[in-house]
Amino acid sequence: MNSGERRSISFAKDVLRRAYAAMLGLGAVATVPLSGHRGAPRVFYGGAFSGDVGGPLVKVKRLIAHFPEHRFDYNVVYALSNAPYLPDLALALLRARGVPIVHNQNGVFYPAWYGGDWKAENARMARTYHQAEHVFWQSAFCRRAADIFLGPRSGAGEVLFNAIDTAHFAPDDKPREAEGTTRYLVTGKFDPHLFYRIETTVRAVASAVASGTDATLTVAGWAHETVQAQTHALAHALGIADRVRMSGAYTQTDAPHVYRAADIYVMTKHNDPCPNTVIEAMACGLPVVYSASGGVPELVGAAGYGVPVAEVWDAPQSPDVEALAEAMCKAAVGRAALGAAARARAVERFDIAHWIARHRAIFESLTR
Repeated sequence: MNSGERRSISFAKDVLRRAYAAMLGLGAVATVPLSGHRGAPRVFYGGAFSGDVGGPLVKVKRLIAHFPEHRFDYNVVYALSNAPYLPDLALALLRARGVPIVHNQNGVFYPAWYGGDWKAENARMARTYHQAEHVFWQSAFCRRAADIFLGPRSGAGEVLFNAIDTAHFAPDDKPREAEGTTRYLVTGKFDPHLFYRIETTVRAVASAVASGTDATLTVAGWAHETVQAQTHALAHALGIADRVRMSGAYTQTDAPHVYRAADIYVMTKHNDPCPNTVIEAMACGLPVVYSASGGVPELVGAAGYGVPVAEVWDAPQSPDVEALAEAMCKAAVGRAALGAAARARAVERFDIAHWIARHRAIFESLTR
């Protein structure tokens, strides 16, 4: 997909989003409560949807399980940076009537990944960001990026990493073999502009195999047909076609099985703010080898190896292939200890119970 096609898709999505926001805005303006802001939290999610695939959808689904949505008698609004649907008039009415806003800040827009008008998108995102009573940044990187692209914020906030159910995402009972074939895993949604993630990893696997490591690579998740063709062609050209497999899309229900079938997780997306997939892999006992950018270093800690890349905003950066291959081989040698550390860190820092408790505490403090 070339830059013109990316711009066309971005434009079409923008038109649909604006139409939905206009429709939502009319409803939101009509239903802003006149009073009754006190009492138990009654949350309105600002038009964001819930679902099983995609960060914002999954986040809303998890919150709704504990804080059911109220579209008419709400006393707190939860806004997501990825779903800034509320128009200015609705935001003004919320402020005038004292309805507090809690804002969840993920990534921002910039030229390296967004083909549309990234300045306009950041301006839309900044409206609730700066008006919110409290902000949850998904990582320190998210806060730093927001400072750069949304402007420094005054007001309360805290870093609150994404979270998962660590009982659902857990290692299986069968101990991992210390030797034998090392099974590397890459997951995600792979549009053509993200092929660089797969390309770098396939080349690193080929390098590791050439140096004597017995390794395979599974690419799991939806992939554009162009990406599929590019992946198979590259693996064939490097002589490792029999070691690279694309397993296709999967659900949150199936996800633990995807991770349990691997030994090491590889994340080479540049400047990823706070990827759930890394947390899920760690909870399933996988060490992580990663591009040391975005919020990933904050998640992994000592449970894997990072490969340095530049923090720039105009083009995605890939780690050096040989450096990545070396890190992958090091992780293979120490995968038992690293995997145990990954699981312990996930349970301690990223379990859903803490995430829900922090939301509850903030909601209740704003609606007392």
